[in-house]
Amino acid sequence: MHTRLVILGSTGSIGRSALEVVTALRPRVRVVGLAARQHWRRLAAQVRAFGVPAVALADQTHERELREACPRGTRIYLGQQGLVDLVRQADADLVLAGIVGVAGLPAILAAVERGSDVGLANKESLVVAGTILLPLARQRGARLIPVDSEHSAIFQALQAGRPQEVRRIYLTASGGPFRTWSPQRIAQASIQEALAHPTWSMGPKVTIDSATMMNKALEIIEAHHLFQVAPEQIEVLIHPESIVHSMVEFCDGSIIAQLGMPDMRTPIQYAITYPERLPGLARPLSWSAIRTLHFEPPDPQRFPSLQLGYEAARRGGTCGAVLNAANEAAVECFRSGEIPFGRIAELAAQALRRHQTIPEPTLEELMEADASARREVRECIRVGTC
Repeated sequence: MHTRLVILGSTGSIGRSALEVVTALRPRVRVVGLAARQHWRRLAAQVRAFGVPAVALADQTHERELREACPRGTRIYLGQQGLVDLVRQADADLVLAGIVGVAGLPAILAAVERGSDVGLANKESLVVAGTILLPLARQRGARLIPVDSEHSAIFQALQAGRPQEVRRIYLTASGGPFRTWSPQRIAQASIQEALAHPTWSMGPKVTIDSATMMNKALEIIEAHHLFQVAPEQIEVLIHPESIVHSMVEFCDGSIIAQLGMPDMRTPIQYAITYPERLPGLARPLSWSAIRTLHFEPPDPQRFPSLQLGYEAARRGGTCGAVLNAANEAAVECFRSGEIPFGRIAELAAQALRRHQTIPEPTLEELMEADASARREVRECIRVGTC
C-alpha cells in the first residue's frame, strides 16, 4: 500500500531531504502534492522528477513561469490560500509540514481537519496554536508525528513507558557556533558567524535560531504541548556532538535516549514510515570514532532566549504566538542588517514582557497577537526607543 504524501516547503532544507527519503522508499511512498513559497524553478523540477499531480506556490507573481515549467495537467494553487486548498484536495495520508514560521499554520490546520496525519517539522504551529491544534487532532483522529530531531527522539523514547511515568524530558542542544563565546562577543556576531553551525545543515532562519538558542526556547513550548508535560519537567542540555538527540527520564530513574548521526533524513523517514522502521540513508554511528559524549547546562548569560521559552510555556495562551512572532521579526531585521545579533533576544523579551496574555485564545486572537508582536518589534527599531 502506498503512503500518499504532501510536502509543504518542498524546496527548503526539510523538503529536499524528504524527497531524498521518498526516492529511497519508492514505491512505498507517492508524492501527491508539493508546496513552496517562491522557488518556482526548483518546485517545477520536483514536479517533473516525481510525477506530482498538484502544487501550490505562495508567491503568485511567478504563476505564469510555474505553469509553463510544469507538465500539462498539473493542478496549480496560488497564494497562502493555495496551500490550504492543496492540502484539502490532495487526499494525502501524511502532510509533512516543513514550512518555516507561522505561515504554514493554516495548511496544517486544514490537514488535521480532514483527518490526515501531520509530520511536524514546523515547531511554530504548536508554539503558536498548540491549544487549538491538539484538541482538533484528537477530535479528527489525526496523528501529529514530530520531525524535529529532538522531538522525534522524545517521541521514540516515550514508547518505553506510559505518560504518567515520565519524570523529566531532556532536550539536547548543540550550543550552535557561540557555545564558548563571551556574551559581549556574541552580541556583536556577524550574519556569517551566526550561520556557521558546527554540526547541522539547516535553513538560515533555523540556523540563526540555533545560534541564539531561541530554537530551544520554542522547543520547550512545543514539548510542553505535544507531550503534555509541565515546563518544570523539561530540561535543556548542551551536547556539542549532536549524537544524543534527546532523552526521557522515567519515574524509576531509567533514562531512555535516542542516538544517531546528525541527519534530518532519519526523523523524516521515521515520520513517513511510522510505526515501521526501514533501512535509512544516514551514515551509521561509528563507536570507534565517538568515544566521548559531553553534556553541560546552558549559560543563561550567553543564551538569554532560553528563559523566554519557559516563561511563555508557563503563561500559556497567546504568549507562544508573541514570542515566536517577535523572534521572527527580529531575525528578519538582523538578516537585513538593521540590528546587531544581541538585539534579537532583547526585542523578543520586550514583546513578551509587554503582552497581556489571553489564556484561551481563538485562532483570530492568536493571529492578532502574532501581528501585534511583529508591529511592536518593527516600531521599536524604527523609533530607536528600546
